[in-house]
Amino acid sequence: MTTSRRRFLKGAALAAPASLAAPAIVHAQSPIRWRFQTYAGGALGEHVTKPAIDYINANANGELEIELFYADQIVPTGELFQALQRGTIDGVHSDDDSMASPTPLRVFGGYFPFATKHILDVPVLFNQYGLADIWREEYAKVGVQWLSAAGQDPCNFNTKKEITSVADLDGLKLYTFPTAGRFLAQFGVVPVNIPYEDAEVAVQTGELDGMAWSGITEDYTVGWADVTDYFLTNNISGAWIGSWFANQERWAELPEHLKSVVMAGVEAGHTYRNQWYWGGEAALRANGEKLALRSVPAAEWAEVENAAKVFWDEIAQEGEVHQKIVNIFREYNGVINQAGVPYNFE
Repeated sequence: MTTSRRRFLKGAALAAPASLAAPAIVHAQSPIRWRFQTYAGGALGEHVTKPAIDYINANANGELEIELFYADQIVPTGELFQALQRGTIDGVHSDDDSMASPTPLRVFGGYFPFATKHILDVPVLFNQYGLADIWREEYAKVGVQWLSAAGQDPCNFNTKKEITSVADLDGLKLYTFPTAGRFLAQFGVVPVNIPYEDAEVAVQTGELDGMAWSGITEDYTVGWADVTDYFLTNNISGAWIGSWFANQERWAELPEHLKSVVMAGVEAGHTYRNQWYWGGEAALRANGEKLALRSVPAAEWAEVENAAKVFWDEIAQEGEVHQKIVNIFREYNGVINQAGVPYNFE
């Protein structure tokens, strides 16, 4: 019995260090930290970007922590792509146009004139008509990981001046997207490029006459409905096209389960925006008290729509990728126009 007891104690002593060392193995590693900037200012970013970031941070189990920055807080919006490419920031939510994408896709981000009728057209175009493959391939060529795209609000006009005809656009100084401004210039619009957060004050000082930047939901959310008087129900595009991007190296470093969490968060954000915008546009047109609704007769607005067809032709001549994307827009618009209400809103 004595010999057996000694052998037991000796075995226990040898086992003890391994038992004591075990807790060190399960100590959590330091989290991966990302800096992420959105094109949107703080008030808008709460709805268009923050829900996705909150989802990721809540579900990454402490392994990934993303710090969110709003418009121009780290770099100006027009420098977002360069900052992402060189790793100054790790992730971006923006449209290709605003962030000065050095790809053929730039003109199609934001508001490409009359490419869409409403918010759900965007995921359909990307997931069913091949735009996702084009975006993924083009950004891989320039060292950026494209993650996902989604629609948002239409591009209407909120202005100090009443607009009831196409002629009323002439001379208006408007804050708008680069490609939208290029298109609208033929109607006398003067596009003005200033930092996002300065737009409201610019209307008050007279530097701007208004915005062709959003639907009515954003006008109320960010304060633009407080400094303009009219909302034009006609739009030049039914939905904003924007994407989520990551620095290619930082994305490659993420383990697969964290990539899944990021993508789930992005998709959850898309779902939130779909209902927030769709419901907001209806409710504020029906019940909003700050902006008076105005419309240009459909027969007259057809002048603007027809100009978009010419614009598409011009863009298609700029390159093979441009032609491919314009052809996809044409194919899709052909389908929804044949489908009728509610797809073509007529």
